[in-house]
Amino acid sequence: MSDMMRGASNGLVSGTPVAVIDIGSNSVRLVVYERLSRSPTPIFNEKASCALGREVATTGRLNADAVAKALTALRRFRVLCDRMGVGTLRVIATAAARDAENGPDFVAACTEICRTEVELLSGKREAQLSAMGIISGVHHANGVVGDLGGGSLELADVHGQHIGSGVTFQLGGLALQERSENSLKKADKIVKDALAKETRLEHLKGRTFYAVGGTWRAVARLHMFQRGYPLHVMHGYVIPAKEALEFVRLLRRVPIDTLSRIETVSDVRRPLLAYGAVVLEHILRIGKPSNVYISAQGVREGLLFEALDADERKIDPLIAASAEVNTLRSRSPQHGDELIAWTDRFMASSGIEESHEEKRLRHAACLLADMSWRAHPDYRGEQSLNLIANASFIGLDHPGRAFLALAIYYRHMGLVDEDLSPRIRELVSTRLLDRARILGAAMRVGYIISAAMPGTLPIAPMTVDKGKLVLRLEGELAPLASERIISRLRTLARLIGREPAVVT
Repeated sequence: MSDMMRGASNGLVSGTPVAVIDIGSNSVRLVVYERLSRSPTPIFNEKASCALGREVATTGRLNADAVAKALTALRRFRVLCDRMGVGTLRVIATAAARDAENGPDFVAACTEICRTEVELLSGKREAQLSAMGIISGVHHANGVVGDLGGGSLELADVHGQHIGSGVTFQLGGLALQERSENSLKKADKIVKDALAKETRLEHLKGRTFYAVGGTWRAVARLHMFQRGYPLHVMHGYVIPAKEALEFVRLLRRVPIDTLSRIETVSDVRRPLLAYGAVVLEHILRIGKPSNVYISAQGVREGLLFEALDADERKIDPLIAASAEVNTLRSRSPQHGDELIAWTDRFMASSGIEESHEEKRLRHAACLLADMSWRAHPDYRGEQSLNLIANASFIGLDHPGRAFLALAIYYRHMGLVDEDLSPRIRELVSTRLLDRARILGAAMRVGYIISAAMPGTLPIAPMTVDKGKLVLRLEGELAPLASERIISRLRTLARLIGREPAVVT
């Protein structure tokens, strides 16, 4: 078993649902997760748009109507948590509650309704949790995390598991809109003055800017639709910095309602898009990152990650999630583990170069390979592709997601591209597409000799030996040799430039 699998192959860990209520400046949101784990799965997600942060920058107080809406939402969320059997509820409040004069009274009312302590996050604490959210959901993060809410912007440097000190600015969409008196020109100056000497941005050059928060996700969603992007998954969507800079300038220049597919952005969020664009523009101009990475992971996921022990934090979330799918949906979870070892041996003998990231993706694909076996054979490839392309996996960028989807499509359908959207193939490099075809062809051999059951692959190795691709079906396995197996082996051999041979 590989190191990446250790800790992730023992099946589902039992546990009660956990929930986080995030009392933000724009909205109050409840997210309930299946349980606390390295790859937490949301089972319920609802928000109420309350705009608690509106007027705080000018009056210093939370608006009474906004408070009433928030408390009403919290009463509903508390009942939902009770009905769903939530074992642990964490409640956090951010910029609006901490900046308002009447914030303590509001937090006290929230505590009474939620029947649990409300943690009022400082700006630095919020920055740290956002960075933890990125670490939990991005494989080997390296850059600066920016979390833009309605009241504030938090920045923190991340490199691997290390988090630098965080900083906060009163540059959230609602706060900036009020401080600038609805003038983008004034907002531009406010942001420029605030960020001009920010040292974290000085160290961003050539690295990644991780954009967290609903306003920036809305910007990214519009960008997706503008370019006809084939996936709609937000997490892991990457925009080259130069292209992102041009797009946010477009958002500032043209009336928002004239943009294509603007209906995908809520009416409440639309007025804040231009202000979010102003902040992002200055970050890109000052920091000069290589790209912008859109993250669906933030403070809430950071809280869950913080609650894990040190060993659990080291587990690869993609492998953990794939192992869960393998346990839930395959005919034999053990076969998925055996397929990993079987393809490990094949790849090691083949001479095909494989990076650590490519090996990691191959292991995940082996665990996901049998997820659609209950579907009609004609639709298993299409169903697998759609499920993986849109699944809520973390620790995975979009090229990696496309690789997994393609590899398992090929495993079911053979190397047939006619029914595939060309846009999916465009997401992967030529090298990754080649690896997906090789892995799909190899799995087609593995599944036909094992019938998806454990015990066969360990005694039926497939390796490259003396220039030939050799499949050994010896002893009791000899009758498995058939023209169909030879045909599949021949397809794989052709992909790697070898001659096929079955040894019985």
